[in-house]
Amino acid sequence: MVKKILVSQPKPASEKSPYFDIASRFDVELVFRPFIKVEGLTSKEFRQQKVNISDYTAIVFTSRHAIDNFFKLAKELRVTIPEDLKYFCITETISLYIQKYVQYRKRKVFFGDTGKIEDLVPLMVKHKTERYLVPMSDVHNDSLSNMLDSKKLNHRECVMYRTVSNDFTEEEVATFDYDMLVFFSPAGVNSLIKNFPNFDQGKIAIATFGPSTAKAVRDAGLRLDLEAPSDKYPSMTGALQHYLLMNEE
Repeated sequence: MVKKILVSQPKPASEKSPYFDIASRFDVELVFRPFIKVEGLTSKEFRQQKVNISDYTAIVFTSRHAIDNFFKLAKELRVTIPEDLKYFCITETISLYIQKYVQYRKRKVFFGDTGKIEDLVPLMVKHKTERYLVPMSDVHNDSLSNMLDSKKLNHRECVMYRTVSNDFTEEEVATFDYDMLVFFSPAGVNSLIKNFPNFDQGKIAIATFGPSTAKAVRDAGLRLDLEAPSDKYPSMTGALQHYLLMNEE
């Protein structure tokens, strides 16, 4: 019987989150505790990539982490951000986050509608004379770079932040008594193994979102009990609700 679930994400900001409906409907305790965290590179580490921020006329932002660490590094490196610098963001929400650092109304900001980088590229192509800088995490592949190459855009990717394990305290280790663990990234699974090197799964159910996360669980020799998304359940909350319903019977 699943009564206590650890969700490896921050607690939802809205009380209307489906997670809270699940907790109420199935009388389960949900604990939100990220297994990973993001930390920025130091200016010394960034300099090793031999990237001069001032050489670029447009910045591509795929997350708030990218925005935070771009402006942090620019300040540490004493780079003056020109007012005519253009910003290309994968969503409007991310574009509005830029207001934390600059006066938004004076800036040239462009954003996609779907949250997919593929849908932002046509906007970038319309500004093909720009020199694009793309701040990224240390965990990434070459798909974006290859996509921009195929459109003959002048671009450079650089690492500005990294994903690291959000280590558990001794008290957290001692009170680790969950019936189910929910993961959203391979890094989260790696963090579990790092924090609990002798982890014995036993009856603890494991749920994952995304094929790479599911693969990480299997590669770690663990049992995968719930895999999302699926055609019938595209969200983790939908899949989790169905799983709990089936286990009630």
